[in-house]
Amino acid sequence: MIISVSYKTDIPTFYGEWFVRRLQAGYCKMLNPYNRQVIRVSLAREDVDGFVFWTKNVGPFLKHLGEVQSRGYPFIIQHTINGYPRELEKAVVNADRSVEHLKRIADTFSAAVCVWRYDTIIISSLTPVEFHLRRFEQLAKALEGVTDEVVISFVHLYAKTLRNMQDAAEEHGFTWTDPSLEEKRDLASKLVEIARGHKMQLTICSQREYLVEGAGDARCVDAVRLERVGGQKIRASLRGNRKECGCFASRDIGEYDTCPHGCVYCYAVRNHELAQRRFKQHKPESEFLFEPDFPVTEKPAVDADQLGLFDTKPKKA
Repeated sequence: MIISVSYKTDIPTFYGEWFVRRLQAGYCKMLNPYNRQVIRVSLAREDVDGFVFWTKNVGPFLKHLGEVQSRGYPFIIQHTINGYPRELEKAVVNADRSVEHLKRIADTFSAAVCVWRYDTIIISSLTPVEFHLRRFEQLAKALEGVTDEVVISFVHLYAKTLRNMQDAAEEHGFTWTDPSLEEKRDLASKLVEIARGHKMQLTICSQREYLVEGAGDARCVDAVRLERVGGQKIRASLRGNRKECGCFASRDIGEYDTCPHGCVYCYAVRNHELAQRRFKQHKPESEFLFEPDFPVTEKPAVDADQLGLFDTKPKKA
């Protein structure tokens, strides 16, 4: 089983101590947001093929990576670096620092561990197409040799994303637009060429309509890359979280509405205040990332369906 840590929240940035405690304990618990049942997830080495860490600031987690490796777990870092203005990313670390963190990881472990994510792409008066071409070139140049893959995606305008974008635009006085298919494909083509010029394969996450020539289908949870990192065969099936997802099957151990980064385009947070409140309530010694405050029923992880980031079933507050 591959463990995803986590596309629902930024565990490396905000919950690293909790994760290491759960790794030492050999398990964690999570709550199914649909039926409120508790799922016990084994983190024992014999049950885990590897970890995929998702983050926008791996800095606080650097001190823990050595322990992950010393326990024999291969891992991948899916690291988002956009360099967006604060109006779009309230509390994300400076892009230059993130680049230096990835360089340290590549030097210490290997470049195969590192995947750069330039997502989510937002076209706005703050970040027009020219901004993306310039910033992508700057970051790709800085990350040449640090990674061989960059993942992009364009914003999905789900109801909560649309609401948060509209609120931020009104508060900060900027405008934004959802470009046409042709405009997005044109930008993707230009980014492909920039990436290739810096020895990277550009892949596109769960949006196959933008797969232009030279772009690949992203497998963010990637058993093949984990095999390269760990040197051992991983038996995992391709089973993404939605129709166009190219990921291998995994178990995500995060919780929705717990990331306080405050990115207005985030799919996993309904509102920033809720996420901040839950972050403050977090207990590193808990079995849960966020403890339920009501009676729950526990069931084995093997019986639980994998829940994806883009699932749209209603969830209770």
